Amino acid sequence: MQITRQADYAVRAVLYLAQIGPGGRASTAVIAREQKIPLTFLAKIVSQLSASGIVRATRGAHGGVALARPAEEISLLEIVEAIDGPVMLSECTINPDTCTMSDDCVVRVVWCETRAELVKRLAETKFDQLARTKPKVQTEEVLAIS
Repeated sequence: MQITRQADYAVRAVLYLAQIGPGGRASTAVIAREQKIPLTFLAKIVSQLSASGIVRATRGAHGGVALARPAEEISLLEIVEAIDGPVMLSECTINPDTCTMSDDCVVRVVWCETRAELVKRLAETKFDQLARTKPKVQTEEVLAIS
């Protein structure tokens, strides 16, 4: 499973808003510049996050984008699913009818358990926690491990 670039950008935008703090807002231009997200792409993402009730976007001189709820109420899972849809490792984890082997497949059990663990971890990870956390592993270190 791989998170799409759009979902990654959405996470970065929401994290930026969470780091601003309660009641904070920023223009899409500022978010795009600070998070290195193409502005036209961010506009689409903000629209999706707004439709999902995650952010509020207002126009005008005093407008901008703000979290629609406190950061401690917004999970990483919500953002990923708002952009990419349900998390799945295999189609059969969501819809067992897609495979004739679902009832007897031992691998499906592993996929389902793994999906459940991933969904649980993403659901438990809230943006207030992320906003206070410094990264422990640098990108270069992650690439060296892979």
